[in-house]
Amino acid sequence: MVFVFAYFSSINAQIPPLTEKDSTIVSSWIFGIGYNIIDDSGDVFDKLFDIKKSWNALPYPSRISIGKYFKNGLGVEAIAAYTKYSKGKRVDRMNITENEEFLSFDTRLSYDLNKVIGETGWFDPYIGLGLGYTDANNVSRGTFNGVLGFRTWFSDNLGLDINSSGKWSFDATATNYIQHVVGVVYRFDIKKELTKQGEEKLALINELEKENIRFNDSIAMVAEVKEKAIQLENQLAQEKEVARLAQIEKQKLEEKNKKFDEIQTAINALDKVNFNFNSSNLNTESKKILLKLVSILNNNPELIVEISSHTDSRGSKLYNQILSEQRLKSTIQYLSENKVSNDKLIGKAFGEEKLLNECDDNTKCSESKHKENRRSEIKIIDFKN
Repeated sequence: MVFVFAYFSSINAQIPPLTEKDSTIVSSWIFGIGYNIIDDSGDVFDKLFDIKKSWNALPYPSRISIGKYFKNGLGVEAIAAYTKYSKGKRVDRMNITENEEFLSFDTRLSYDLNKVIGETGWFDPYIGLGLGYTDANNVSRGTFNGVLGFRTWFSDNLGLDINSSGKWSFDATATNYIQHVVGVVYRFDIKKELTKQGEEKLALINELEKENIRFNDSIAMVAEVKEKAIQLENQLAQEKEVARLAQIEKQKLEEKNKKFDEIQTAINALDKVNFNFNSSNLNTESKKILLKLVSILNNNPELIVEISSHTDSRGSKLYNQILSEQRLKSTIQYLSENKVSNDKLIGKAFGEEKLLNECDDNTKCSESKHKENRRSEIKIIDFKN
């Protein structure tokens, strides 16, 4: 048995496991943002690197791109770029006398040269062709574009893009120009596949697995039992923690509901704030009731209440609406004078809309019945605890 174990261990030791290097990205989306450098001097092939006189760029990123890249190596991109030609720079073989704006929109079909030279992982050269539109130095032009560049990847997602494009104008009266780009690119919606070497390694691993599967099954079974035991232990711990947190929340809710019930009971115990006929002034009894409300609000700063004022049905609806608004104002003003913050109060005036009894305009009632309708009511709106 020791010999068998040593045999399979030696074979396994000769075959390294699959790693990230055994797979490659075959398709993705790429978003880029970077610096945009324009050489529109008109004599770029004579003075290709005349940076001081011919190159135009902004001190901040001024180019964005988005593209989809496919398994066959092709990619399509949409690109927008902006910069400014600086006064004194050489544009179209002349030194311009004013700052001029540059704006371009391009579409591009590119091809990944790794499909030809082989996958390098971090180094990703490409060529491309495309069409575009440029508005620069007050001249608009359509362009035919050719690009050569490369991306170098620091991770699956993040990389650096460096490229140069030649842009030839469709209009003979407009100049051709060169555009250089240095930017950061972000790759997303990535799809991977094994490289040829990875596929060969996987086939070899699968072949070995067929030979030693019975041996490995016993080890896997032990590992599986151990893993399930760990999972069960973790699950029980999680369930215990969930139950503990649920109990805490339940206790908090019960305490909140208990406190709310106590406050509701205290507010329900208050008499209605009644007013004398045709009056918005608070009488002595009403002030006593409101002082009790002040005590409740001060003891419960998290409480927000609604004060609604009403009238009886005598008088016109318009007059009663105005009178109820005056009663509401008196009520809230008295509470404010007793240190109740206005943000704890919501006021509403209903006039004669919400009578508590049958005493409408068509019913004759006693003064005591009408008095029931001349009131300010208190209702809890919110209780943040």
